[in-house]
Amino acid sequence: MSQAPFLPFALPEIGEEEIAEVVDTLRSGWVTTGPKARRFEQAFAEFLGEEGLHAIAVNSATAGLHLALEALGIGPGDEVITTTHTFTATAEVVRYLGADVKLVDIDPATLNIDPAAIEAAITPRTKAIMPVHYAGLAVDMDAIFAIADKHGLKVVEDAAHALPTTYKGRLVGLHRSDAVVFSFYANKTMTTGEGGMLVTRDDALAARAKVMRLHGINRDAFDRFTAKVPSWYYEIVAPGFKYNLTDIAAALGLHQLQRLTGFQARREQIARRYDEALADLPLILPPRPVQAGDVHSWHLYVVRLSDATPVSRDAVIDSLFADGIGVSVHYIPLHLHPYWKERYDLQPAQFPHSQKAYERMLTLPLYTRMTDDDVERVITAVRKALA
Repeated sequence: MSQAPFLPFALPEIGEEEIAEVVDTLRSGWVTTGPKARRFEQAFAEFLGEEGLHAIAVNSATAGLHLALEALGIGPGDEVITTTHTFTATAEVVRYLGADVKLVDIDPATLNIDPAAIEAAITPRTKAIMPVHYAGLAVDMDAIFAIADKHGLKVVEDAAHALPTTYKGRLVGLHRSDAVVFSFYANKTMTTGEGGMLVTRDDALAARAKVMRLHGINRDAFDRFTAKVPSWYYEIVAPGFKYNLTDIAAALGLHQLQRLTGFQARREQIARRYDEALADLPLILPPRPVQAGDVHSWHLYVVRLSDATPVSRDAVIDSLFADGIGVSVHYIPLHLHPYWKERYDLQPAQFPHSQKAYERMLTLPLYTRMTDDDVERVITAVRKALA
């Protein structure tokens, strides 16, 4: 067993500016959704950098996906197509609304959803496509939009991994999807602890999401509680949810957002070092953006054992943990989980690319707090595990 300290799979980088902003929030007396959540929404829209965008802060990306689909009218009898190679949140929000999920396979080169598989899965019940920008590499959105236009479908992007990813020179969030949802969970490229952001140009969708994120109340709580005249009256216009982001969380986000470009640059640096040091091993390294100059967020660095690898994936993971290196697997595909498998009678043979990727993949540590020595420790341990 290694005597060096255990190197975890992920750690957030929280600076003194974030801590001071949280302390200021606590002292302000306004700790739930209020002025800092509003500032964070405005700052996020400004970061994306186009007029007419609504940025709606929520307490998770799961909440944002649910709100987007609800606002688009997805409900019982409808179907939504997404990838099997994702975390369950992407699909479960469809079931919240009583609609059905159609899971499809991935492109083995990119690990993103396969547009041809989407086309083949469409039925008269299909109402929307939910692509996932896996690991921070942009989906081929032109192919998705072509399918959506042909069949009259809505598009909601699960961009939990994709900040600040670009596709054809523009940030994810600026293309013509009906909605795009980002995550600020603890291991993401920036964090608010728990949190997310729903981005849309659709005024009606934004208005509905703002009402539904806080109990279906027709008035903003911040406006009601800060008014200098009696403003106690409100109306419940729908059976909404409890999806608002707190000011404590937004305080973190305000400064994380300012550091995001630097965070991505460090992630890119680590990814390039991994590429360089692991290139001669029997591994399939992560794909790069197709378009020259596009940005990969490097939320995850996922390697796959090639067919020539002399050891199993699980043996590699065991070896890395024995050497004090935390790794993970992204993901156990949805078609292998009891709920999805049993509800839709799914078999691995229906998803050959996702199944093979899962059996041979592992995710190496990649986060901004890693030192160069930490990165070299990972490289040494991987080389040893594959020896």
